[in-house]
Amino acid sequence: MTAGDNELVLYGVPFSQPVRAVMWLCIYKRLPFQMVLTNPGSKGETGSRNPDYLARYPGGTIPSIHDPETGLDLSEAHAIMPYLCNKNGWTDVYPDAPDARAKVDWILHFHHRNLREASGLVAPKIRKDLDIPEAAQTRSRATLTAALQAMEDVWLSRGRFLAGDNVTIADFGAYVEVGQLQPRFTNLYDFSPFPNVQRWLNDMQATEGHDDVHEVLARLGDISEQAPDMDTIKSANKGALQALNAKLADIRG
Repeated sequence: MTAGDNELVLYGVPFSQPVRAVMWLCIYKRLPFQMVLTNPGSKGETGSRNPDYLARYPGGTIPSIHDPETGLDLSEAHAIMPYLCNKNGWTDVYPDAPDARAKVDWILHFHHRNLREASGLVAPKIRKDLDIPEAAQTRSRATLTAALQAMEDVWLSRGRFLAGDNVTIADFGAYVEVGQLQPRFTNLYDFSPFPNVQRWLNDMQATEGHDDVHEVLARLGDISEQAPDMDTIKSANKGALQALNAKLADIRG
């Protein structure tokens, strides 16, 4: 079955961590969508800094969505995922009980200046042009380590997943950051001091949609010793998009 006019439109690239979080939620809940490749930071025709894109999404970031059913334009993964859950009644991954939902929201907000720093270890390998200072990389690693310790000692000591015994959008958002550093992907962090985190990583890998969403990282491989060139990154994104479209065709039936 081909894509329909009423399908959700997702702007971004598969390599983007927050884009992958939204992709994963949709695949997990079998919600078909159309992905429009949008290059972060570019002013080109398909870039997130293009004037037409900025007129709709003034932050100039990915992911962004357009929901043709409601006409809504929306950016930021941690706004998009709750919106989709609220609209579709997905209370299994975003509980409606106030105390249970608050636990998910807590982690979603904690994420921004804590778990998000995992990408501070990836960016220097991928974007050599940014010339990210060594001091900034050291700060990212220290902040991430403290966040992982919180996961280890608090959230993951109380339940199988971050907000309890069931997977939620908090896990999708966190895993796309933390999980990308594993040896099977970029190989940029040693998780051996965190057994609860390692267990959670394994549980998330067994969650529906994991491999489909992380195809881009599987194609990119270990970047710990040698950074990939831009052509390799572009090829990984395009290959991942082809695999994603095959998965979406299966969801559409």
